[in-house]
Amino acid sequence: MSVMKGATEVADEKAIVAAAEAALGEIARIRAEVGKVIFGQENVVEQTLLAVLSGGHALLVGVPGLAKTKLVATLGTVLGLDNSRIQFTPDLMPSDILGSEVMDQDQAGHRSFRFIAGPIFTQLLMADEINRASPRTQSALLQAMQEYHITIAGARKDLPQPFHVLATQNPLEQEGTYPLPEAQLDRFLMQVDVGYPELAAERQILLETTGVSEAEARPVINAARLQQLQSLIRQMPVGEKVVDAILSLIRSARPGNGNATTDKNVAWGPGPRAGQALMLCARARALYDGRLAPSIDDILALAEPVLQHRMALTFAARAEGKTVRDVIGDLLKRAKG
Repeated sequence: MSVMKGATEVADEKAIVAAAEAALGEIARIRAEVGKVIFGQENVVEQTLLAVLSGGHALLVGVPGLAKTKLVATLGTVLGLDNSRIQFTPDLMPSDILGSEVMDQDQAGHRSFRFIAGPIFTQLLMADEINRASPRTQSALLQAMQEYHITIAGARKDLPQPFHVLATQNPLEQEGTYPLPEAQLDRFLMQVDVGYPELAAERQILLETTGVSEAEARPVINAARLQQLQSLIRQMPVGEKVVDAILSLIRSARPGNGNATTDKNVAWGPGPRAGQALMLCARARALYDGRLAPSIDDILALAEPVLQHRMALTFAARAEGKTVRDVIGDLLKRAKG
């Protein structure tokens, strides 16, 4: 029996290796196609792609004009996904996102309700400036992001698969906005900070986007293949040291776990979803870089985008000018040491 089990395990490992090698070429082509349209911003593209490859959602935070919308539209094209966009505004209602039921009457006079699907029924949903809508409307996405279905008039409506939400948020202008509640933030696998492009990338933007024509991305894979890649990532092996590193980092970011710096500065820390996100994203990053298993370096590289929206500082820490990034940076120094 043990011989048979060993042979099965070897066969499974060979199958995973073969599948991973096949995926490497596709991921390289995806990166190349996105690079035709999005210049520079390698970290932003990488982290957003990792969120999608991991089967999750991402919150893109940056000032206007940094190609966040263009990145989401480009990913929809390259990954072969149906996509739609919702511009969040203060007067947006949940039914504008989910859809609603209307009453129909046939020729015989019989009346019945008919459901008209909203823009959420897509595979890649861009929630543009999500913090401009009221909490009531923001929460319309909660069930969809976690359960991949919605409930209308007591009836369950399944969403297309795969389903991903890529939301954008302006970190500067807060007048007339509604901060996302913690439960909503926790549903995002990563918070991707979008900064200004470097000089060489901005020069390329000027030259490539002000001419008669612009480069266009082409599809590389389709929705079915993306689901296969997401399944492959979940099968990738993770070493015990990497698992221990995830647990150590997550638990050290919570007050009451023996870390004096955290106890002083952190009001509440990341929950188990943060560990799940780190595990999945570390696997995806390994495959993205052409490796068959994640390392501790992957955990250190992904700690900030996975943790920063899942932590809150104490009033005293904020008064001293500390930020969540500062606290995470201290935790990473301890982890490296």
